[in-house]
Order: sequence, then C-alpha cells, then structure tokens
Amino acid sequence: MKKLEIGQRAPDFSLPGVDGKDYTLHSFKDKKVVVVLFTCNHCPYAQAYEDRLVTIQRDFAAKGAQFVAINANDSAGYPEDGFENMVKRAKKKQFNFPYLRDEAQRVARSYGAEYTPEVFVLNSKLEVRYIGRVDDNWQHPDKARTHDLRDAIEAVLAHKKVANPVTHAIGCTIKWKM
Repeated sequence: MKKLEIGQRAPDFSLPGVDGKDYTLHSFKDKKVVVVLFTCNHCPYAQAYEDRLVTIQRDFAAKGAQFVAINANDSAGYPEDGFENMVKRAKKKQFNFPYLRDEAQRVARSYGAEYTPEVFVLNSKLEVRYIGRVDDNWQHPDKARTHDLRDAIEAVLAHKKVANPVTHAIGCTIKWKM
C-alpha cells in the first residue's frame, strides 16, 4: 500500500455517514480546505484527539475548512468500531463534521492511511498539502509544542506552502481485515 504524496490529487470516495447521508469527496468541493481524517472509536489516541478535532473544525469552519472523519477499522475484530457504535460516538462527542464508514477499507488503502488518527489536508483543488498528526502531544493538549494540523490549515488558507508537510501520525494502526 502506497501513501499519497504531497501535491497528489486525493482519490474520490462514496461512503455512508452516521447522519444517514452518503458523502463523496466532491461533496466538499466548495471548501477552501478539506481535512480527511482517518479515525475510529476504540483507539485511545483517537479518543484523546476527538475534542481537539471538534474545536479545530469549529475554529476554521467560517474560514472555509471542512473536516470529514472516516473509520475503516475491521468491525468484526473491533465491534466498537461498527457503524451503530459510530452513530452513538458521534452523538456523544457532538462531532461537527461527517463521520463516515469505510467498511471495504478501499478509501483508507487508496490514501495509504496507517493510523488513527491520521490527517490528510487538501486544498481547494483537493490536492494533498499535509499528511500526519494533529499535534505532538496526544495526552496533554496544553503541553503540545507543535500544532501541525492547525498550522497546515492556516498555510493552505493563506495559499502558502506548509512548513512541515509530512509528520508521523501518533495513534493506533488501522485494523485491517484478514
């Protein structure tokens, strides 16, 4: 599996959301920034970042940024990541972005996603501008020294190069089907 590279156009998808709607990447074509976020319910890293992601989405929504979260984990081995539990988690955590199910794991594979959480920041042409982590401290948001996702969104909104376009995502590995 090959990870997308900076400058590559992100592959489209069509996935069901916990809100009962289907989404494609082009559902967000009017946005200045699209953050494709691979995450899940059960991973402690993904859980630790949920509130931060809701806050970052809220902070950047009016500026034209849109998050879309995708859960590709094998729900047979990890029932907590099944669709019904995704619906419950999105409600409980008040996600302000679509939460989609990649049951066949095709989208995660096409992006080369490896971790939960792992973000792919796209510009208005849906080209990859940043891949990696949210920040450098999953346990203590107040102690993070680098705010990689925020910095990447700000750079893309300003039509500037992302200073550090690839970082190592901090999280659990995606749970692939056997």
